[in-house]
Amino acid sequence: MKCFLVEQGYKPGSCLMQIKDDQKKACDVTLKREDGQWSRLIKSSHLSRPEHYYSIYQSGCNHTCLKCHSWDFTQKANGEWLLAEKVGLIAREYEKVITVWEPREKATMWHATDLCRSCGSCLISNAKGVLCPDILEPEKIVLSPQGFGPARNIIAFTGGDLSCCVGFYCQASEEIKRNCRNMWVLIESNGYGLTPQNLDRLRDSGVDSFWLDIKAYDEDVYKRLCGTTNEWILKAPAEIIKRGYVLEVLTLFIPGWVENDQIEKTARLIAEVGDKIPMTILAFFPEYKMKNAKAPTLEEMVRVFKSVKKIGLKKVKLGNCGVFAKSNKDWEYLIQEVGKEGIG
Repeated sequence: MKCFLVEQGYKPGSCLMQIKDDQKKACDVTLKREDGQWSRLIKSSHLSRPEHYYSIYQSGCNHTCLKCHSWDFTQKANGEWLLAEKVGLIAREYEKVITVWEPREKATMWHATDLCRSCGSCLISNAKGVLCPDILEPEKIVLSPQGFGPARNIIAFTGGDLSCCVGFYCQASEEIKRNCRNMWVLIESNGYGLTPQNLDRLRDSGVDSFWLDIKAYDEDVYKRLCGTTNEWILKAPAEIIKRGYVLEVLTLFIPGWVENDQIEKTARLIAEVGDKIPMTILAFFPEYKMKNAKAPTLEEMVRVFKSVKKIGLKKVKLGNCGVFAKSNKDWEYLIQEVGKEGIG
């Protein structure tokens, strides 16, 4: 497949992935177009937690991140082919089981934990959990493959990211909007394919929001971690907001790689675009080619949270808290320092 990024004057990503005993470009082995119909190699799709939306997990990616937690299907061709047309039918069936209808401005992962923390205590024990936002009635909570929570009116594309090739996403988004009454479309993206031209096409096709994963700020760190430049990724937040999308930002605290300095630079970049843009700081856990790296401590995560808040962002949460909060004492300290609203 021709490289749509190169056609727009950009560099191709770090796209090679394993297929049997060979390496090929991700778009050549996990994306295809036949008779005008796009299809994508999909590992799985279901109502996910803690996002509380329907996620479509894609094989293939334009990054080769050393710490990828989905490497078994993003770095290897793994899944079944799914037509963009079929995505619309899946969305129509999912719409029948939705329990919470969100407005477009809450078409994010960030807002999910404002509703439910996925503990299931209200159903299992008939009692609210310690972190429960106390917003939803138990009848709004359903069981899915990843646990308890509501079902929100959002379809998300996650896993591997090939938004550099927007054809599938555009066609799938159009099918979702054609088949559903009130469904938002979200793309979880590393931002590499979110050029101005691609953002225009995605907007015109009905995509509503982006969960933008900014993996590092300094380009040298980014290249070592992900195999690509982040030159235009850092321009993506402003371009996304300019086009009227809903935006949330994710970054990852990786000791020795992405710490306070990197995350603070990212936070300043986001604050310049809009201080109410939600930001989640996830705790790294060892995986893939970084299994020997260490996870952050409770103190490190609290410190970076406070640093980002001082920069001026209004909506900040910590994620993967189970990585660094191991005991009741840890959780008490975490709640004391960042508040329940700061825990994602």
